[in-house]
Amino acid sequence: MTMVRSSVEGLELIHRGKVRETYLVDDERLLLVATDRLSAFDVVFGQPIPDKGAVLTRLSAWWFDVLDPLGPTHFISADPGDLPEVARTPELAGRSMLVRRATRIDAECVVRGYLAGSGWAEYRREGMVGGHRLPPGLREADRLPKPIFTPSTKAEVGHDENITRDVLAEMVGSDLAGKLEERSLAAYAAGAATAEATGLILADTKFEFGWIGGELALIDEVLTPDSSRFWDAAQYRPGSSPPSFDKQYVRDFVAASGWTKEPPAPTLPPAVIAGTRERYVTAYERLTGRRWQDAEGLA
Repeated sequence: MTMVRSSVEGLELIHRGKVRETYLVDDERLLLVATDRLSAFDVVFGQPIPDKGAVLTRLSAWWFDVLDPLGPTHFISADPGDLPEVARTPELAGRSMLVRRATRIDAECVVRGYLAGSGWAEYRREGMVGGHRLPPGLREADRLPKPIFTPSTKAEVGHDENITRDVLAEMVGSDLAGKLEERSLAAYAAGAATAEATGLILADTKFEFGWIGGELALIDEVLTPDSSRFWDAAQYRPGSSPPSFDKQYVRDFVAASGWTKEPPAPTLPPAVIAGTRERYVTAYERLTGRRWQDAEGLA
């Protein structure tokens, strides 16, 4: 399998990230195209995950509707009929959304409801996560007494770095830092409640925000398997890392392979590619209650 890059004739490519490509539509609107590229440990793999970009786009669009009552977002539409005509091809329409142009705030707004990932590692070292002192004796994957806001830097290259709320306040100002925390916790609470109703646990997630017309708006993707850790409630057992509906499957495989986490990324076997796709599609179907085959027909 070869790497797939998007190209939208007639639109200016203004940013190519690890997964998404951003095109300028006009002074106020952008086209976001989610590719099938996979990034793990900040390295882009040479093999795409089929349907991954479409899952990220359609699931984000669904969540933006769910979260709309909580405040402004950049989302306009993922309906193929609303996209620029050059983006209405079957391939692009399924992976593209039209959004309002925003001035991004350079911080990742992470919310953790459970002790997992880098939060679990930090807790074992220091008994705290992101400046939050936690009770002693917690196990991996334990539910926290209440969700916590643990921001990080937004790095263009290399790794994001976890920071405290005080450091965030120094970066963006205390008033904005407080608003980011409030919006993030509210979005997490809504996402966690929605996921719980489908038998899924939203362990943690990250949000991004920007300014649109003087208003603080939720931007980028939201509550997808790329930005969130979803667990099956039926398989949840604290004390170990539960199976998740995200790219942790790939991380576990390459970690066991002895890869040093430096480019180039190792080649993924077909079973790992298929298993990763299955996890993304399952997350979409469980959360939205829609069959993926029906979503494919929307393009």
